[in-house]
Amino acid sequence: MRHPLNSPLGRFGIDTLELSDERCVSSIAAQGLINPLTGLPTLATLTVLVDHACGLVNHHRRGPEEWTVSTELALELSPEAAATIAARPDIRVVATARPTGEKGDTALGRCRLSHGPTVIGVGTVRSVHLHSPEHAAANPGLNNIEHLPDDLSPRTGLADMMAVSAGTPGEPVLLQHRDAVINNSMGVIHGGIASAGMELVSSAALNAGRATNPLATASIRVNFLRPFIAGERSRYTATVLHAGRRSGVADAQAIGDDDKAALLARVTAYC
Repeated sequence: MRHPLNSPLGRFGIDTLELSDERCVSSIAAQGLINPLTGLPTLATLTVLVDHACGLVNHHRRGPEEWTVSTELALELSPEAAATIAARPDIRVVATARPTGEKGDTALGRCRLSHGPTVIGVGTVRSVHLHSPEHAAANPGLNNIEHLPDDLSPRTGLADMMAVSAGTPGEPVLLQHRDAVINNSMGVIHGGIASAGMELVSSAALNAGRATNPLATASIRVNFLRPFIAGERSRYTATVLHAGRRSGVADAQAIGDDDKAALLARVTAYC
């Protein structure tokens, strides 16, 4: 299923191939995207795929008067993930997500990320089930049409897709601009997109001053604290905890227009 261009999933070209009680299968084209802060190739948008596939598995298990809110996201990539995708850029990355354990007040979805026959990573999303009448969000993933921009044509560059721009030159800061298309049905920036923003600033922070042998993200673990709403001061920032010759660790934040951290992430990268 192709998603409409007035949704985050449509903007990022995600296809939902299968959905049942047992699994969700979705795909994304992950090649050719550039980190606007570093000019280096990035796989940051795989967080959008993980958020969708695993989150949809959790959402599909909800009760008749329940809704789901994601609270955690994790993505782990194999050492050869970037090279595998670059070698066959015509192949889409496929996420096959399944439920893990029994559903309670929370639910856990896990997925395998494949590029052709090669498994390149795994992901998880934990969701909380909240009481909400079914009609409260009758069209998940769609936006209120009067708030949409006039131009709904496909976007190609990652910065344009995410509605972000570099902050102060030389600093790992990414500004998040308003764009109704990247909001979910509640008017909040899609969790997978916000997670990608934190990966981008973390990679920039870890590779500052590295002329050769850049560090490539191996894992990102995200905590969703509160709704992340774009505004004049909304931004992503990162702080380096360790940057060695072969590995690095950084913490990132998505900071809302109220100057409060809405999401936190820890990113680990290797040479």
